[in-house]
Amino acid sequence: MNLLILGDIMGASGRKALSKKLPKLIQTHKIDFVIVNGENASDDGRGITKEITQEFFKIGVDVITSGNHIWDKKETTDFIEKETRLLRPANLVNGSPGRGYEIYFSKNKKFKIGVVNLMGNVFMRKTEDVFKTAREICKKLKLKKDVDFLVVDFHGEITSEKMAAGHFFDGLATCVVGTHTHVPTADTRILSKGTAYQTDIGMCGDYNSVIGMNKENSIKRFLGEKDAISHFPAEGEGTLSGVIVETNSETGLAKKITRLIYGGSLAN
Repeated sequence: MNLLILGDIMGASGRKALSKKLPKLIQTHKIDFVIVNGENASDDGRGITKEITQEFFKIGVDVITSGNHIWDKKETTDFIEKETRLLRPANLVNGSPGRGYEIYFSKNKKFKIGVVNLMGNVFMRKTEDVFKTAREICKKLKLKKDVDFLVVDFHGEITSEKMAAGHFFDGLATCVVGTHTHVPTADTRILSKGTAYQTDIGMCGDYNSVIGMNKENSIKRFLGEKDAISHFPAEGEGTLSGVIVETNSETGLAKKITRLIYGGSLAN
């Protein structure tokens, strides 16, 4: 089975790139399941709406993960309760709307796929202990018992925390990918016990920018210039950034992981 996991969809640029390129990617690479991080998908790069989630599902996305911007649109707290395909970090404060992990079926309905959404504790909004939460989830989602495959999106700021999560899940999950920093790292590999890993899979958006935001305005803000305004997304051609994971159906672990950087200024 082939998994496609894409990093944070950033604003209109990211949505346009996804809409234009995803159907072809699914067909070309014989993708059986698609996960995207959608917490920056709104026009202003903050949050996600019900309309955008429905748009993503129509073009072939199976599950949407998120992170610290999940509540930036007020409507999300309402529709996330009913929309099981949109996840929020599992280690948010107890009582938060929605769910942090769920079990889904592949496009051909042959395989059960567990998807876990976690958020780091360092330099992020206040959450429950992410590693304690991860340990509890591992008791409920065991490979080849509860699920055929297990994917973890670890939404975090620092590389060491993401790497620790990768090693924590090694042998317990099919794949662990980092999101949030919007810059793809070059450490794509399969860990020693068979889990595919990349510290950050980047973003889907305009890379002629500052992590997806308009570069001229971002520089003005760093310089403290008076005419700088609130950050807003760059609007050039978007790059799709993520990974394709080929799985081992017998073990539930990974056979191969390939970095995907498709279109836009980064690919060129």
